[in-house]
Amino acid sequence: MGNKSIVTIVVFFALAIVFKSTFFEVNEGRQAIITQFGKPVGDPITDAGLHFKIPFIQEARFVDKRILSWDGFPNQIPTKDKKYIKVDTTARWRVVDALKFIQTVRNESGAKARLDAILDSATRDVISNHNLVEAVRNSNSILEKIEEAKAEIEKLKAAGKPVIEEGVSGEIEKIKVGRENLSEMIVKSAEPELESFGIDLIDVQLRRISYESSVEAKVYERMTSERQRIAQKIRSIGQGEKAKIEGRLEKDLREIKSQAYKKAQILRGEGEAKAVKIYAKSLSADPNFFQFLKTMEVYKNSIQDRTKFIMSSDGELFKFFKKIN
Repeated sequence: MGNKSIVTIVVFFALAIVFKSTFFEVNEGRQAIITQFGKPVGDPITDAGLHFKIPFIQEARFVDKRILSWDGFPNQIPTKDKKYIKVDTTARWRVVDALKFIQTVRNESGAKARLDAILDSATRDVISNHNLVEAVRNSNSILEKIEEAKAEIEKLKAAGKPVIEEGVSGEIEKIKVGRENLSEMIVKSAEPELESFGIDLIDVQLRRISYESSVEAKVYERMTSERQRIAQKIRSIGQGEKAKIEGRLEKDLREIKSQAYKKAQILRGEGEAKAVKIYAKSLSADPNFFQFLKTMEVYKNSIQDRTKFIMSSDGELFKFFKKIN
């Protein structure tokens, strides 16, 4: 390889290094700040594409301009009504002033540290100044449903129908602020501090609220006893309905038996009447035949196996035997 070729290769690599140091690409969803000896110069570059900077002197630092998410750590916070709960929050934010962002927090890791401190503090202040119910519910619709259920129960009671009250026992507190408004209050509290870092806080959401473990156990016990109370009431009503059904069944059975007995007696009476009529007709037609028939019945009912009689053969009972002989 000659000297000319070596020079060509060296020049090529030098130009490649200069080109790479001179031009840089800004992708969609990103923005760039040009720094010269560590100090920002010019306005943020927000347009995607290929851009120019002074090689070896200036450096491009990139910042995300998309909406980013922040997840907080669950913190134990006492509410205004002395309930200890764990609050897990999440938020959405974005960089609106890249120059200020670079100058204050430098990068996303620094921004996350600021967000942790500011949002956790704002969440603690807002939650601790309100009752637990404000962080749990967002409206009083449950109270409206309870009132509707009570009205329906009163109608059923007035109609004499069995009622199973499955509603929550005890008084339900009415909210004045609500969960969404608490989230907005957290945003308003944290927003001014974050603006100084070039950060726009879009929203904060209370992702999860739970009791402290010892309190949670007591809540589950109360829920269990509540369900057991309702189950016992349902069983009691079921036993009452069972007794009613068995009573109606017994009544219907007695009525059926009574009607059957009545019909049987009528049929028996009619049969006996017909039998008497037939006997009377037979008697009037041939009294001797009737006497013979009745005597045969006496024989049948009186003379059984191994029956012994000591009687005179001239007795009235044996007169038909004499005639047969």
